[in-house]
Amino acid sequence: MPKKIVLAYSGGLDTSVILKWLQNKYKCPVVTFTADIGQGEELSPVETKAKSLGVEEIFIDNLQEQFVRDYVFPMFRANALYEGTYLLGTAIARPLIAKRQIEIARIVGADAVAHGATGKGNDQVRFELGYYANNPKIEIIAPWREWEFESRNDLLDYAEKNQITVPKDKIGEPPFSTDANLLHTSSEGKLLEDPWIEPPEYVYSRTKSIEETPNKAEILTIGFENGDPVSINEEKLKPHEILKRLNSIAGSHGVGRIDIVENRFVGMKSRGVYETPGGTILLGARRAIESITLDKGEAHIKDELMPKYAEVIYNGFWFSSERISMQKLIDSMSHKVNGDVKIKIFKGNVIILGRRSSNSLYDNSLVSFDEVGEYNQKDAEGFIKINSIRLKKSNK
Repeated sequence: MPKKIVLAYSGGLDTSVILKWLQNKYKCPVVTFTADIGQGEELSPVETKAKSLGVEEIFIDNLQEQFVRDYVFPMFRANALYEGTYLLGTAIARPLIAKRQIEIARIVGADAVAHGATGKGNDQVRFELGYYANNPKIEIIAPWREWEFESRNDLLDYAEKNQITVPKDKIGEPPFSTDANLLHTSSEGKLLEDPWIEPPEYVYSRTKSIEETPNKAEILTIGFENGDPVSINEEKLKPHEILKRLNSIAGSHGVGRIDIVENRFVGMKSRGVYETPGGTILLGARRAIESITLDKGEAHIKDELMPKYAEVIYNGFWFSSERISMQKLIDSMSHKVNGDVKIKIFKGNVIILGRRSSNSLYDNSLVSFDEVGEYNQKDAEGFIKINSIRLKKSNK
């Protein structure tokens, strides 16, 4: 039996029921930890609600800067996309939360941690791999895999019996579930479970529909240093400030919506609707600046590595040796990725208008039809003949 538990607490119905259930079942102090990673207004009642449930040690940590600087930006250096489309907005938040939760457990002398992830999702894996990576001996409690509740009505009944306040808008069956942070908002479940049914417009919370976007484009210049964005229109900003600013701009122009069916790590397919406005701009901008600053071999090895890197993060292995090794290779190329990218944002599109860098490998004298440069066109004949040998042999 644990002596003290640290719970990852959102303040919502599920984790409030979990909090009371832990208190009732284990008869020990429960410490709550809430990570502020840019999810917005929902944080405001967390402390009051935790206190009302008898919690004496409450941690609400603003981790926005750390989230973007130490997790989002390193991942973005890899141009990571899971299954070609998903910018990993939920997956990249879990290792930070897990690491900080373990740190708090050490601070308060807790021997167990708990989370509110369900037994069907990826997050249970991500949280628990993160816990074990930071404390191999920690006890983990996953209520959704252990308790007796089978439906949302069971949770509501338990909440009523234990005097847990449930907002009126939470009493009815929720139309879908959401997860939000500074990088993205994800929506899934309930009315979104049928992949044939178009998501209603009210599902989207941070991007406008194309029909409602301005008829005038917005032009941006994004500055990069050592592979990371550092400025917008020559204004230097901190990492989390850059993402916030780009989220606002991109969202107003309908940039960053995707509707996908993905393969979960636990073995099932899941339909998700994601909004990653600022991240979508940064993906396009980074590839543009890399196109003139990275050598062909570097650029291609990054593209070959990217699907594996993305899958490792999606599956919850941020703290693994393979992710760290891949990160070192990726970061070793990033010192060259400096310069500016000019972008047009319009009607859901991120359009590259130009790129420049003091590290540019682009040589106009080699490319231009009007200059000879260091390239002898006659050399191409031998190059082609050598590369044709195997084709001639195999097609006799």
